[in-house]
Amino acid sequence: MNKSLNLAVNLAGMKLKNPVIAASGAFGFGREYSNYFDLGRLGGIAVKGLTPLPRKGNPPPRIAETPAGILNSVGLQNPGVHAFIEKEIPFIRKFDTAIIANASGNTVEEYENMVEILSDSDVDAIELNLSCPNVKEGCMSFGSTLEGVGKVVARAKKYAKKPLIVKLTPNVTDITEIARAAEDAGADSVSLINTLLGMAIDAKARRPVLGNITGGLSGPAVKPVALRMVYQVSKAVKIPIIGMGGISCGTDAVEFLLAGASAVMIGTAGFVNPLVWVETIDGLEAYMRENGVHSVTELIGALIG
Repeated sequence: MNKSLNLAVNLAGMKLKNPVIAASGAFGFGREYSNYFDLGRLGGIAVKGLTPLPRKGNPPPRIAETPAGILNSVGLQNPGVHAFIEKEIPFIRKFDTAIIANASGNTVEEYENMVEILSDSDVDAIELNLSCPNVKEGCMSFGSTLEGVGKVVARAKKYAKKPLIVKLTPNVTDITEIARAAEDAGADSVSLINTLLGMAIDAKARRPVLGNITGGLSGPAVKPVALRMVYQVSKAVKIPIIGMGGISCGTDAVEFLLAGASAVMIGTAGFVNPLVWVETIDGLEAYMRENGVHSVTELIGALIG
């Protein structure tokens, strides 16, 4: 690495050595990928979505390939927050990288409880997954309404001792209104986009491919939507943005930074190329050298026009 290049970014007080983060849901807790590269190369790891108690997830099939990405309906399978704290944090702490705990819940009270527990653990930030169904309000996603976002974030913020990142769903009419609601309620940062709701059908069997019928679409297909939403949100809020959706190389990462993101998350591309994270970091460095950029922060929001 060229020492004259500065890839460090600051996300609401969380300092990252570089802006490349492994996205929640596609990286597990890093154990499998640690066989391919040094996890210490990463700016951060957003771990598998956590819930108060262990979850087995949705019935199979849970993954379906599409022409430009994948659909998943895993259903937040995870060992539970206490098992994560006991078994997974010590493993990740062997590497020089930030730990972002992704917290989910089916009620506002569960979100409060998760943030309180994780705030007292050895993580660097907490990412609220607001795509979970509110079981008390007809199972509509918390993140799909201004009221839902505002209520969850405001209540969770009271217990947050670490930077609070709010992960936004793209399945809304106006992403800027949702982002502003999160900021007004106390979010320190927002990450976007989560998956787009989609479906796959087996024409021969005349049945849905996924056991849960619908699932979340991720991969190259969502990149244009993600870029547009990151750009729009960057004009609507003052807090830092973490961009994601279809990133698979350094150029993709640069595009998200130019659109207004301060950091990026990569997930689905890792299923095709387990080295995508380090190659993206290398690609980002190469772009900076070739274009006379000394600090990665010079790229943030630097889109011309």
